[in-house]
Amino acid sequence: MSGLALQHLLDEAGLNRQHVFELAQLPHELLAPLALQPHERQLILLAHAGRRLWERLLAQGVRGEHPIDDYSLRVAALWLAEAAPKARYRVVYPRGLPQDRHLGLQRLGMLAGWHHTSPFMIGIDPQWGSWFAYRVAILADTRFPATPRRSVGHPCLDCTEKPCIRACPAQALGNDVMDTAACRIQRLRDRSPCALDCPARQACPVGAEHRYAPDQTRHSAARSLAALRQQPSSGRAGGIRVVSRSKRAERRR
Repeated sequence: MSGLALQHLLDEAGLNRQHVFELAQLPHELLAPLALQPHERQLILLAHAGRRLWERLLAQGVRGEHPIDDYSLRVAALWLAEAAPKARYRVVYPRGLPQDRHLGLQRLGMLAGWHHTSPFMIGIDPQWGSWFAYRVAILADTRFPATPRRSVGHPCLDCTEKPCIRACPAQALGNDVMDTAACRIQRLRDRSPCALDCPARQACPVGAEHRYAPDQTRHSAARSLAALRQQPSSGRAGGIRVVSRSKRAERRR
């Protein structure tokens, strides 16, 4: 429980993960890109877990270039208008920062206790598996109770079968590294099973009951695939540590 006022409004709308950070308790390197204002006291991090947000969005209609972002921001604004009507706040994710500044979402998620690293480069939680994503981050002068850090076990440590590693068509996973070049090449192949899905992620049994519906998976994967096609290729293969996983890839999923 986050302890947020009117938390049920967020839960019902699908933004069912919330964490309130006191800015004074956060590392300087996380705050540096934010150009904090003197009145700002807290960072409110909102995420979705499972299928509810997508179901609510479908009921309203999927419109625009960034429908999940638009929906999440509307929900956050409506909630703040009810929960803290006099609050001064600004959004710093998914919009609000200059192009050359980025909020360390995954670092915040780790500090909140929301996830551990997984072999397939997406954070994993014993309850939700990998089926969650960051949606909104807000800086505010609010005085909500700070959220205690969750303390949950790492589900991958007890997994001996490692079905995600075996299921990866690119053979890009293993030994705590991921060959991102191999993953990229595989996703960009004609009729690749990785183009609009991730077989390794689907093979993971943790939180399987919360797996996204196929249309939600395709929606998110299509956006990341389009971004991947615009990136220049280095032409080199090589592994990187899982802890260095791509911020942009995970937060959009």
